[in-house]
Amino acid sequence: MAVVLTPGNVNDCTVFKAVLESVRVPRAGAGRPRQRPDTVIADKAYSSREVRQDLRRRGIRAVIPERTDQRANRQRRGRAGGRPPAFDPKLHKARNVVGRCFSRLKQFRAIATRIDKLATRYRAGLHIASLIL
Repeated sequence: MAVVLTPGNVNDCTVFKAVLESVRVPRAGAGRPRQRPDTVIADKAYSSREVRQDLRRRGIRAVIPERTDQRANRQRRGRAGGRPPAFDPKLHKARNVVGRCFSRLKQFRAIATRIDKLATRYRAGLHIASLIL
């Protein structure tokens, strides 16, 4: 799990690179964790050209649904709009694990209401709650 704290008014996709760099995928056997996951499953908030290009450059498969405004703009442009990005709806169903994790984290009152004023303390609380879960 990777945690990157931002102010409440910051868009999710602006810290995508920071989150991706902090992810570590454990290996089945011995060895240090991999820094490059096979697939990134995200919601429509991460559907941008920059995010998709970054994942393509790193050789990571993107399972991100296309936003309706992006689809409409692409279709409006006709052949010049290009083809739609690849999307696997079956694999995207696995994203509900993230939503359930957020839901269980919000059961901790200090996490849900953000009682802590300092970001380091709030982040520590997130880690403790994650360990408890």
